[in-house]
Amino acid sequence: MTYHPKSEFLHVMVSRGFLADCTDLEGLDEAMLAGVVPTYIGYDATAASLHVGHLLNIMMLRWLQKTGHKPITLMGGGTTKVGDPSFRSDERPLLGPEQIDANITGMQKVFDRYLDYGVGDTGALMLNNAEWLDSLNYLDFLRDIGRHFSVNRMLSFESVKSRLDREQSLSFLEFNYMILQAYDFLELNRRYGCRLQMGGSDQWGNIVNGIDLTRRVLDNQIFGLTSPLLTTSDGKKMGKSQGGAVWLNGDMLSPYEFWQFWRNTTDADVGRFLKLYTELPLDECDRLGALEGSEINQAKIRLANEVTGLLHGAEAAAAAEATAREVFEKGGAGDDLPTLTLSASDLGDGISIVQLIVKTGLAKSGKEAKRLISDNGAKLDDAPLTDAGLMIDAGALSAPIKLSAGKKRHALVVLQN
Repeated sequence: MTYHPKSEFLHVMVSRGFLADCTDLEGLDEAMLAGVVPTYIGYDATAASLHVGHLLNIMMLRWLQKTGHKPITLMGGGTTKVGDPSFRSDERPLLGPEQIDANITGMQKVFDRYLDYGVGDTGALMLNNAEWLDSLNYLDFLRDIGRHFSVNRMLSFESVKSRLDREQSLSFLEFNYMILQAYDFLELNRRYGCRLQMGGSDQWGNIVNGIDLTRRVLDNQIFGLTSPLLTTSDGKKMGKSQGGAVWLNGDMLSPYEFWQFWRNTTDADVGRFLKLYTELPLDECDRLGALEGSEINQAKIRLANEVTGLLHGAEAAAAAEATAREVFEKGGAGDDLPTLTLSASDLGDGISIVQLIVKTGLAKSGKEAKRLISDNGAKLDDAPLTDAGLMIDAGALSAPIKLSAGKKRHALVVLQN
């Protein structure tokens, strides 16, 4: 029999498609009906911005707060020094403390858009696990915490097993990561009364470890909840684009490019993404997702506007839509297109069109750019681009030029005065 949650938060999680698994759904439901449940998700500070792959869990924290509970964003100032081995084929590069702190500052900008860090029972907390990890005494930690972990059990976790099955090295440093993450949950429960950890389904083993450790050390009941690892309808990992990571910070990816990512959603994914990434009512998500033919494009525009509005504000979303309309309907350049600005020294005696396509991010390599041109997928100022050997000089850049890859990706090239 399927369990139907009574608490508002779990009802949202189930009905909108956020729930993959829960350690004790009925127990968590009762706890949420009884009062505020402080809940955390951990984020390692491996880059200066979060990306679209993080957005699902950020929306979960947003719904958690909207339904009367307390979100905790735990920044991995300590664990980033070790690196999460989960489902990776190699060891992460290790970052220094200055870079980690700078990355955390960059990531905070996004959380501020989705969560209210005000005071009160449901005011969000931003914490850093360096607070308790940096001062650990290794011998005390081994004696008090390490004795609760079975190496046999740790070797059975899929994230570790997949590395060992492929005979890929797993360092002792990385093997410690799951112990540190379990310890995070213990400390958050001890210090802040945190009772729930959420994460992607690849974190299930780490979450269960933390629950088990907290029960053994503090004899407290806590919970874990995971979200599905999303793939698009064509089987690709959600959040990957041709140009690389879809960053959430506006200085790393323009609001227009972010808007465009959502506008390019595959027809079959529109209804599901509306439920996960917007706050539109479910019946409206279903109505928009069921549109067919040319009408589905209106649903994609609505999706792009809603998601961009949450992250960058309604004005940025409206400006992106206006730019897109100008580009697609009128063949214009549009003010908000990603722009490559060249200096006279960059230009020299001229620069090849292939280099420009790579520099604007429309292709990852010269080889890919040449293939784009030979496949008739490239345009220069809306005219088909057929000559891969074309050189662009200062005369050609007396006015901005527009480069296009396919129908949906565009960039401007401008010469600095």
